[in-house]
Amino acid sequence: MASPMRSLLTDPAAYFQAFRCFLANSTEHQSMQEFMEKQLPAVIASIGNGKSTINILSVGGGAGEIDLLILSKIQARYPGVAINNDVVEPNANQILKYKERVAETSNLENVKFTWHEETVYEYESRMNAEKKSKKWDFIHMIQMLYYVKDVPATIRYFHSLLEAQGKLLIIVVSGTGGWRSLWKKYGSYFRLHNLSLFVSSADIKSILDSAGLKYHLHELPSYIDITSCFIEGNKDGELLLDFLTETCDFSKTAPPELKSQVMEELRKPECSEKRDGKVLFNNTMSAIVIEP
Repeated sequence: MASPMRSLLTDPAAYFQAFRCFLANSTEHQSMQEFMEKQLPAVIASIGNGKSTINILSVGGGAGEIDLLILSKIQARYPGVAINNDVVEPNANQILKYKERVAETSNLENVKFTWHEETVYEYESRMNAEKKSKKWDFIHMIQMLYYVKDVPATIRYFHSLLEAQGKLLIIVVSGTGGWRSLWKKYGSYFRLHNLSLFVSSADIKSILDSAGLKYHLHELPSYIDITSCFIEGNKDGELLLDFLTETCDFSKTAPPELKSQVMEELRKPECSEKRDGKVLFNNTMSAIVIEP
């Protein structure tokens, strides 16, 4: 009998509901913000040297929250310099939210935004068809490499677009975090659609090493409070389980044996730690800064 389990990625509304619940219960954005505040200034220190315009490419920019933080750091480093900020994002709803966020943000007079509602592949194909090979001073791909079919080829392509002083920033889950442990064991059950694949910084490192590229890696500690996942019928807990397993209504549609194994796995020290009566899933990320 076919499993009633369905990929969360086939239902955008359900995905964003689960994603919002994940953000509300995790320190992911705080952890990224801390990286942008403390580490990013050194990363961008020379990307705009001697330039009258700085070109930035955001790949999978989502609703723009982290993008605008990055822009504020670049503006602080290069006050008054014109910035072109191109965004590649396939989800129209996310682009709409991004535009609303830009409209509500002051001090963006020197930034020109261009949104491309397309996937990474559509962008690359269009650039090739138009025979364009625009170079960029800073390219960032934050939590998006899970949604490309060929990770090495995608990294190669965008790396080839870097200016001589440019930098490529990739953020993905860490090779030492809870995601890797969970997906290594149970990913074959969750992977219900070819829309995503599991990638950690361990995979990215081996791709970069094979290509002989120079990079620096920063670990960004983060956790998700998944205590509610263990409360039967808890709405937040069910949404978090959907997000962790990339499955619509996981707790209702997963075979009982799989559900019980996953719940057991989530409690293990490889995935989570218990602190103050809470179960905190290890959501540590890695920021990888790649040289031209």
